[in-house]
Amino acid sequence: MNGERERRARDGRDDARGEEQRAVLRPDATVLRSEAVIPRDNVVRPAPNRFSHILEEMHPYWFERSERTPQPDGMLPAGTSVLLLREEGDHCRVVTGTGLYVTVARANLREQPGAADSALPTASPLCHGPSSA
Repeated sequence: MNGERERRARDGRDDARGEEQRAVLRPDATVLRSEAVIPRDNVVRPAPNRFSHILEEMHPYWFERSERTPQPDGMLPAGTSVLLLREEGDHCRVVTGTGLYVTVARANLREQPGAADSALPTASPLCHGPSSA
């Protein structure tokens, strides 16, 4: 798009026929770093629409938890609803509403109200955070 056309599109000026000129301005395309790609094994489709637990505070997650990967792959915000799928020692495998399948520390999980009444699989009391009783 040349400079004059872009300026007219931004200003919303009429074109020669008296019609309002509208244009879609797109940002330049960029290629993300390899760290930005979510591994295929960490995406669940379709994503769940029922959840068993909530993260009590902002919390790190790992695609694969091991002693070789101490740095988290990202952070989940406080209040994120998750479906508990598997316990692994002091960590749990969960899936978020966006379909992200990750490992989180189970101490930060709180059972979601009403989850026990639903058709969700029941989780071990060991996987509940310190505030559940």
